[in-house]
Amino acid sequence: MSKGPTLEAQFAELTDPRSDHTKRHKFIDIIIIAILAVICGADGWTDVEIFGESKEKWLRKFLELPQGIPSHDTFGRVFARLDAQEFQQCFINWVQATHELATEQVIAVDGKCLRGTEDGYLGKPAFYMVSAWAADDHFVLGQRRVDEKSNEITAVPELLKLLEIKGCIVTTDALNSQKKLAKQIIKQEANYVLALKNNHRRTFEDVQMVFDWAERGDYAELRYDRHKTTNKAHGRVETRICTTISDPDCLEMLSDFAAWADLRTLIRVQSKRKVGEEFSEEVRYYLSSLAANTPNLAARALDATRSHWGIENQLHWVLDVSFNEDHCRVRAGNAAENLAVLRHFALNFIRKEKSTRLSVRAKRFKAALDTDFLLKILAV
Repeated sequence: MSKGPTLEAQFAELTDPRSDHTKRHKFIDIIIIAILAVICGADGWTDVEIFGESKEKWLRKFLELPQGIPSHDTFGRVFARLDAQEFQQCFINWVQATHELATEQVIAVDGKCLRGTEDGYLGKPAFYMVSAWAADDHFVLGQRRVDEKSNEITAVPELLKLLEIKGCIVTTDALNSQKKLAKQIIKQEANYVLALKNNHRRTFEDVQMVFDWAERGDYAELRYDRHKTTNKAHGRVETRICTTISDPDCLEMLSDFAAWADLRTLIRVQSKRKVGEEFSEEVRYYLSSLAANTPNLAARALDATRSHWGIENQLHWVLDVSFNEDHCRVRAGNAAENLAVLRHFALNFIRKEKSTRLSVRAKRFKAALDTDFLLKILAV
């Protein structure tokens, strides 16, 4: 377990929530067993206990386990009381210590509802977690729970403040396309590509007007770029045309241009899809701080808008299908929030292991059966 010391070091400052007289098991043993168990397919505290008991002899090579394997009740109590923001910070510190982001990485930020956390008996709705996803590396960078009395708009800036995003391109959906967020992203020396819809009605209409006006004049004497892609697969043909306008005079036509920090480019993506005889078309608009002199600007902008949806397909969908997140009924205290972070630890470990092309679910199963493969996952 070559990464063991590095992983353990990230929890050195994590506060043990137990009182002294209840500490039968070492705190670090509880944390490490939980992470390993989730990698190997555990979806709840009983699963974690079963994993520990099944692998106790092997675990004793790395952990002290003075009182043996903790019970599922012990795991449940510890993670229910564990400070969730402290645990999330440990995760972020671990990511930053073990993973270096590629230059100009697209970082998609989006929220996901943990449906299993709904408690109808107590009248508590399910809560949301906002996550940051490195689109090229397929890596979770951090997460933050959305406060029950707030929404994603306040959680996203709090999350980004914790991350090293210099030189990256941050993408969001329309809900999180906010002027304050744009300012914060620029302050952190990153760029943004923010989806635009009717939640900013005047800006949305202004951007539509600019493109309509430019189209009528065939973009004459305007600083613009265009990129087209066509994909054919399974009887489906998809064509995307991305047009960018970076002309200062056009940007100033927006009524609130000055309120968007370092706004340099307007983006329009026209998507056309043909499936058999069925035909559909969609037009989407974005605001961006990408400069006019960005190499292959339209191609880069199109890549950023498409990469954003990786957080849905490669994170949220995987958490539901491979980790059963939406069906998990763990809800006591901070347990659901902390278990979500354990899943992120597990997913990052699994995604970094490249020796096999197995699915995430299959890798979890193989790790449970083969401790040599589990060690390989931990060593990457």
